[in-house]
Amino acid sequence: MAGEYDVVIVGGGAAGIAAARALAGSGLSAVLLEAGPRLGGRARSETHGRHALDLGCGWLHSGERNAWTAIAEEAGVAIDRRTPAWGQQFHDLGFTPSDQRDARAAFEAWIERMEGLPLPSDRASDALLPDCAWNGHIAAMTGFISGVGPERISVADYLTYDAAASDCNWRLPDGYGTLVTDSLPEGFAVSLSTPVERMALTPGGVVLTTPVGDISARGLILTVSTAVLAGNTIALPSALDPWRAAAACLPLGRNEKLFLAISGKGPFEDKTQVLGRPGDPTSGSHYIRPLGWPVIESFLGGDGARIAEAEGADAAFAQVIDDLVALFGADVRRMLRPLAASAWSADVRIGGAYSCALPGHAAARGLLARPYDERVFFAGEATNPTDFSTAQRARQRRARCAGGDRGAGEAGVKRRPTFP
Repeated sequence: MAGEYDVVIVGGGAAGIAAARALAGSGLSAVLLEAGPRLGGRARSETHGRHALDLGCGWLHSGERNAWTAIAEEAGVAIDRRTPAWGQQFHDLGFTPSDQRDARAAFEAWIERMEGLPLPSDRASDALLPDCAWNGHIAAMTGFISGVGPERISVADYLTYDAAASDCNWRLPDGYGTLVTDSLPEGFAVSLSTPVERMALTPGGVVLTTPVGDISARGLILTVSTAVLAGNTIALPSALDPWRAAAACLPLGRNEKLFLAISGKGPFEDKTQVLGRPGDPTSGSHYIRPLGWPVIESFLGGDGARIAEAEGADAAFAQVIDDLVALFGADVRRMLRPLAASAWSADVRIGGAYSCALPGHAAARGLLARPYDERVFFAGEATNPTDFSTAQRARQRRARCAGGDRGAGEAGVKRRPTFP
């Protein structure tokens, strides 16, 4: 694999594949290096039976302007444009209509207080009311949205995303991860299971040390997660310390998915949703029979995902099933069995879900997006000024790499909140 190229892309997620699409046909020699055994990164579809389950990003957020929507349409890939069931507690199970109204009002009031917070406060938890009975609910929502609790959220960062997002959230029945991986240009050079161990700057470009030999290039596009960039997985030159510092201010939150197979019909209706323990910051959100499939898609965020990681998948499945039994009755226990689960935080090549700026550090996204010396370019969900933490706009950001105006965008696993 050792050799010389005009451009090397490091990372085979949505951003890396977007970079490959931008470089295809440019006349530049290029190769994509992926540390893991598969492409897609945090976009991953697993086929179970006839169904493609997305363990990572699963929704075309702001679908009407999402670049992956256009890619899907060009490829003739089906898009389910129906409105999600978010915000509708099925049959008000365990969540009375009055409690739902109070929880929604508390969340909206928290947003309004954030908009009016005086400078220099930029910590979302500063907008919580100490005696509010629904602070746990708000923490559960921020866990779904940002992967962390309000105490670790920059107000400026949160409000920027919220203002840019639309209400168009669409599904890909064949899998978001499938779309991403299938979008790699035909014939583009790829080397899987090729982790970059070290990067060095040279007068003419960069040299990358890998297990299969050194690779040199005039330009480099780094699409790794902020956890990898700020950590020690890749030894980077000290000249890139400012970018590593910016990445450290944009840590990845915790979000995980668990899928349960449903046997029989029972009380589970197609395309419905419930919060497992309304008001509990560790509660999961359970999407029942998405697309009419015989599965339940359980989404854990923040503290809920942290506990699942610490206790293991078996314990996480047991908790999810207990929550569903509490809502639907003891008879459903025999209908449910574990099917698939993600483990993003435990993956050393990824290290979490998606980026959330720490309080006071929303500007780190702009700092991270700057190129170094017009030869090292940074791409990925964390570099996007408005649509961070999603897989959208993967072709928006352009990078002038190795003399070409080609670019890469973002990758991520963002889901919009499941407001009751």
